[in-house]
Amino acid sequence: MEPTALDFFEQALQTPSPSGYEEPLQRLVRRYIEPHADATSIDVHGNLIATLCPADQPATSSKSTGDSDSSRGPRLMYAGHCDQIGMLVSHIDDDGFVYGQTIGGWDPQQLIGQAMTIWTQAGPVSAVISRKAIHLLTPEERKQVVQLNQMWLDVGAVKGRPGDDDSMIDGDTVRNAIRIGDPVTLELGMRRLLGDQVTGPGMDNKTGMWTVIDALRRVAADRDGLNCELNSVSTVQEEIGLRGAKTAAGHINPDVAIAVDVTHATDCPGIDKNTQGDVRVGGGPVIFRGPNINAKVAQRLIDLCQSNDLPYQLAALGRAAPNDSNVLQIHGGGVATGLVGVPNRYMHSAVEVVSLSDIDHVAELLKCFALALEPDDDFIPG
Repeated sequence: MEPTALDFFEQALQTPSPSGYEEPLQRLVRRYIEPHADATSIDVHGNLIATLCPADQPATSSKSTGDSDSSRGPRLMYAGHCDQIGMLVSHIDDDGFVYGQTIGGWDPQQLIGQAMTIWTQAGPVSAVISRKAIHLLTPEERKQVVQLNQMWLDVGAVKGRPGDDDSMIDGDTVRNAIRIGDPVTLELGMRRLLGDQVTGPGMDNKTGMWTVIDALRRVAADRDGLNCELNSVSTVQEEIGLRGAKTAAGHINPDVAIAVDVTHATDCPGIDKNTQGDVRVGGGPVIFRGPNINAKVAQRLIDLCQSNDLPYQLAALGRAAPNDSNVLQIHGGGVATGLVGVPNRYMHSAVEVVSLSDIDHVAELLKCFALALEPDDDFIPG
């Protein structure tokens, strides 16, 4: 992986992007990819679209690519959502303790004792989220699974000494610093484990976003071989209903699309491979097959891995995918859609684990797919 690409990945993991609050990350993405794209734009929903056309048919506008000239070849869309799960400030009590609701699918047990950040208009505010110490729990409380309403965010609330208002950090003090509706994330960052594995929150799905964006950078370096219009999209609001991919597809009207998202690695204790499949961190891109997937797109991805000596894994999906490929497949009159997964341990937690070689191989596979796509390719089943 090139140092600049790795640096971009690390910066992305340090940048907040809860669903609906992706602007800081999209600014970072745009700065990274703009020098390599013919056009970049951010639509009203917040999706960032980077477009690259064949060398003899450069894009002339950063506006909608949906009406682009057919001489640019088929429209190819890559989608990797940049939003992450998080929280939203919903109440600040008179003692200065902050309460929140979740954005996306949380296991409340993952939040106990976590370092958090509240992202305010004036800047980040550090917080911790917890519950009563175990010593103070009743025997009955110790047996119960903790609920979100039994936890709170502590930003340093202090009742103060009698008559000493200067030492008090109460509800009014906190409300002056934090507003209802401010987003909250786990403490962001990336830590290195052994080998090429890294851990941190937001791997879902800043890994997928990184692959589709860096794929365009790689294609731009080999642009003479491009015979399609490539649109790499950092989509928004996937975690609350695949919303960004749906509107981005309406903007682009792709002929072919590939979504990249994390998928559950099953190479850790307690997971039944008989039901969940055999997916390994470091084993390469996961190519999905099933009814949500165009069979010819999936086979093309497999063939490209084999011909370019890229490792890959197969996974079965017998239902509509719970990710961007779902809405891409059924956009308009239908889109030939593929799904590539990044193996991820401990999804939707503070310690998601992925392999840097896996995301590098996914980006390379996407580059190969774009450069292999020809105007006369037929993805109609049969």
